[in-house]
This record gives sequence, structure tokens and C-alpha cells, in this order.
Amino acid sequence: MKQTITEKIFSEHVGEAVFAGQIIESAIDMVIGNDITTPISIKQFELSGAKKLANPDGFAIVMDHYIPTKDILSANQAKISREFAYKHDLKNYFDEKDMGIEHALMPEKGLVVPGDVIIGADSHTCTHGALGAFATGMGSTDLAFAMIMGKNWFKVPPTIKVIFRGKPAPHIYGKDLILEVIRLIGVDGARYKALEFCGDALEHLDMDSRFSLCNMAIEAGGKSGIVAVDEITKEFLADKNLRAEPKFHYSDEGANYEQILQIDVSKLDPVIAYPFLPSNGKSVREAVRDDIAVDQVFIGSCTNGRLSDLRIAAQILKGRKVARKTRLIITPATQKIALAAQKEGLWDIFVEAGAVVSNPTCGACLGGYMGILGVGERCVSTTNRNFVGRMGDRTSEVYLANSAVAAASAVAGKIADPRDL
Repeated sequence: MKQTITEKIFSEHVGEAVFAGQIIESAIDMVIGNDITTPISIKQFELSGAKKLANPDGFAIVMDHYIPTKDILSANQAKISREFAYKHDLKNYFDEKDMGIEHALMPEKGLVVPGDVIIGADSHTCTHGALGAFATGMGSTDLAFAMIMGKNWFKVPPTIKVIFRGKPAPHIYGKDLILEVIRLIGVDGARYKALEFCGDALEHLDMDSRFSLCNMAIEAGGKSGIVAVDEITKEFLADKNLRAEPKFHYSDEGANYEQILQIDVSKLDPVIAYPFLPSNGKSVREAVRDDIAVDQVFIGSCTNGRLSDLRIAAQILKGRKVARKTRLIITPATQKIALAAQKEGLWDIFVEAGAVVSNPTCGACLGGYMGILGVGERCVSTTNRNFVGRMGDRTSEVYLANSAVAAASAVAGKIADPRDL
């Protein structure tokens, strides 16, 4: 019987052919925790009586949400993960000395590999599917079980095949493609399903765009997002010290899909998701007509804080100034990205334009710190969620967009089309 890429990955881990709908117990290659979710996992790990991790080299803690810590509560929470990491001499522990947002840092370090089964106590763990892996978010207690046993239970998800056709126009990126998918199927259209992205348009998407694409699979309710390995993937992996030998899987022709969605990307404008759902997508042209003034612009996060995002923003900001009544915050996703941006002169462009450049952190995205919105304020953000109160006060509004739209909007002081600059 023909299989999808997701079914093949699970079959390889289980040791027999498995298909959508089956309940399986699978070995896990990489378990990822962060400073917010891991303390709960650690508590359950210790309550179980476990003395050591089932797979120490397949467990990582990435301190990213409130690092450097913002207050006493977050400092004490971070202390739990730090002490656990030192107690177990954790190899894959990343704190302020080598920091980054987990879903950018893990691929950068070669710790997530094609063919892996990956779980993380963070819903955007699905990002890693861009490398041809099965990656999904789970709860902290599920994470604890994997820490103890090295495996977990899964229901093999059915798959929605998304075929992207055509060549994207200027300033159309992976962010626009996934916002269009979510606009079409809704925030629950892929509930507990794998979103398999394919089609000739992917030839025009670099890895940064593919990470954005898979990152927001969860915003359609997806269990995972996945892109099969191709030459672009292999080029990305070429300079990485990979944790394990990669295993390439490809869907069979004639595999069973629950739904097939086809999108001509050549006809897309940049997509803006209006408050208060990622599915509330509209063309940037419509947003320009709506004349929406913004108080803040945020460029960063595990969705769009990579080097290509910073380069795109710099191209637009160079020689221009951020509007007087608008704040611009730029957060590189990792220290390596920040250093590369600095060496390329991007920081100079940002600061001269009037932006604030911060350390790598999830802070502003989840309304934690480093960019919280006040009463009635509006923000254009390259993040992944725009729910009520997501980035601050419950009356604030978040408009999701790509990095080019965000940078152009910072200059204009209102939502703007970068193609008009």
C-alpha cells in the first residue's frame, strides 16, 4: 500500500508499515524543552523517580522565552532548568552564552535531522518539518514521559497535500504562502493532520521561507508541517555537524491524502492576517486602502527572525527613517544570525533608521516582554499569532505579515506595500 512521507517516517521508527489513524508507540530522536515549559517536565520526571534521561543526547533545553530573565518569577523558573541541565551534564543545553529561539537554533546546530521524529513542549515545534522530519508540539507531561522512556504514543495523522504552483512575485515569501493556506482552510482546517507542502513553487523558496511555512502549520490546527528533502535542503545541511545520519523519505505516487489543495502563488499579493485570527487574511492592497496606522512594528520570532528576514528589512530601511509615531523592534532569532547581521552592516542600517535591535528572545511574540502593547495599540508583526491579547493589552491589535511588509509599514507609520516604495 502506498504511503505518505509522514507514514514512512513513522514506519521506519516502528519497524513495520503504519498508516493514518493507527495508534503507535514510536521512538523519539529529539525532545526539545524551553525555559517556560521544561520546569513542569522536570517536576514530573523527578516525581516519577527517574534518575537519568532515556536518551541524553536526544534531549535539549533551549532558554529562549524570558532570557535574559525579565523578573524574579522568570528568574526562578529559569533556575529550575539550569540546575537540571548541570545536574545531568546536559550536552544540548543553550542559555545566554549561546542563545537563540529554539526553532531557529536547533536546525542551526544540526540537532534536528531529516527523517527524525521530534517533539517539543512548544506548539511551533512543527517548524522542523521543513527538514523532512516529523515534528510536533506536545504538553510538558508528554515531554516528561519521553525524557523517561525515550518514546511516546502517537496517532498517525492523515495528510493534506498542499501543492504550490508558479513563481512567487517580488516580496512573496513562505509567510505569505502559509497565511494563504490558513485563510483558505481556517484555523481548524488541518486539525490533527499533517500538512505536506510540495509543488514547483518550492524551488523558489529558501530554507528560511520553508521554516516559516512549516512553523505556522499549527495555526491551521495541523499536527505537523513537512517538506520533503531536495537540493535546497541538502545545501542548508551541508555545513552542519549533524547529530545523526539523515534519512530521506518521499511520499509514494498514489499515496492516500485526505485533501489536496492547489495554490497558484504567482497570483498572490503579500498577505496580512487581520486581528484576531491567523485565518483572517487579506491582500496588502486591501490593507493599504484601509489606511491602518500602527504604533509598533516587530520583526523577529521563530517564524521570521532569520538572516534573510533581516536582509529583506534592511533593504527597505536603508536610507529611510521609521515614522515618528511608530516604534520598530528587531529581534534576531539566534546569536549567530545577530553576529552575521552585524558583520553585514545590517545593525547600522537598523539603528540609523530608528529601530531597536534586541538579543534573541521569544519575548515580544507572546506578550512576555521587550515590546508589550498598550491599550488600543496596533502592531504589524512577523510573528505567528494575533489572538486577543497575544502581544499585550486585550484591546491591542496584531496584524501578521512578512518582513518586507513589516519594514515598509515601519517607515510609513501605517500598513504599507513594500512594492510601492
